[in-house]
Amino acid sequence: MLTILSRKRFALLVIAILAASLSGCGLAAGILQNQASTTPTVVILAQSTEQPAELAAPVRVVTATPDPLTEQQIYDAAEVLTIRVYEKVSPSVVHIKSQVTTMDFFGGLYPSEGTGSGFILDKEGNIVTNNHVVEGAENVEVTLFDKTVAKAKIVGLDPFNDLAVIRIEVDADKLQPVDMSFTGQLKVGQRAIAIGNPYGLDWTLTEGVISALGRPLQFSQERIIYDTIQTDAAINPGNSGGPLLNSHGQLIGVTSAMRSGAENIGFAIPLSTLRRVVPELVQNGRYRHPWLGTAGYTLFPELAQQLNLPVEKGILIARVYADTPATEAGLRGASREVVLGNTRLYVGGDILVEIDGVPMDSNDILREFLETRTHVGQQVEIKFYRGDKLMAARATLTERQQ
Repeated sequence: MLTILSRKRFALLVIAILAASLSGCGLAAGILQNQASTTPTVVILAQSTEQPAELAAPVRVVTATPDPLTEQQIYDAAEVLTIRVYEKVSPSVVHIKSQVTTMDFFGGLYPSEGTGSGFILDKEGNIVTNNHVVEGAENVEVTLFDKTVAKAKIVGLDPFNDLAVIRIEVDADKLQPVDMSFTGQLKVGQRAIAIGNPYGLDWTLTEGVISALGRPLQFSQERIIYDTIQTDAAINPGNSGGPLLNSHGQLIGVTSAMRSGAENIGFAIPLSTLRRVVPELVQNGRYRHPWLGTAGYTLFPELAQQLNLPVEKGILIARVYADTPATEAGLRGASREVVLGNTRLYVGGDILVEIDGVPMDSNDILREFLETRTHVGQQVEIKFYRGDKLMAARATLTERQQ
């Protein structure tokens, strides 16, 4: 229903609406639809019978619908975005050459040189790269974007996460740290941009999308990098250690590996791992991996039934190492040996089922949980079965024994 207003009240209402539209307050939002709406909004204000003739016509407020972008405009915008990312981040990327001494078939020694990429972490000259780029190197040389060449020393290595920090001594104004401010949630399909030195081709940009998230990247039985980013942006030898970026030029990962024999399948260590590991590499020269101090078997229903166990999932503890969090928690290992088929098992130990409310259904889950969600010195609550009785204990995680 339209409301009849006096001239004074009508004028005050118009002023209030205009003020609200300028300030973005709730009144304006309630009267006008979003500008992106496909249907223009018309708002008619009733006029007072006392209004003069010049105010007799209704007041109309109409939102404009913007013209859709053409395909060419969208393409041009994407191109400009990529150019800006390259211009923003290239000064943060470095070319790394490492030299090691190797032995030939006849026992002779000769120098061997490898190349890789890295990026500037801070104004102190710390640079992040992959462990495999500099591991075992006797000499490491860094070339900056402005062609400055500097010797580098190795500050810290973490082979398990394939991360390393090296340091150079140059003027601080030559160092442009990479943008590590990203705090959002990555999604499959987002743009992924890599800048590095594939095959020694300095400062090469490749572009693609995030193809998958949460991939475990296994280097060996004991070395697994969790939660890696899979991308179809080209990752080639020499890209290792370089930045993987989003469309704003923010770091989202460290390019690390490609799938052998496959095209357009590359992997990057996520920013979350970098934030967890790198500060310790800078401060201590190594990353301390948390450890519980047990060894055991992953349970499955058939095995649990054969051993007459109270649960079908968990970790049947075979051994508890001395002076570890497991001993602090009072966990017990195997008490006897049995043979099932052709397999010899050590049984009778506790069954680990939960840590800090997270089910421990397998050894893989235990390793991933400890690596990605805990740290050395953290106290955790452990739940386990001893016989048919569910028990709980607390322990403080220590550094994993190598």
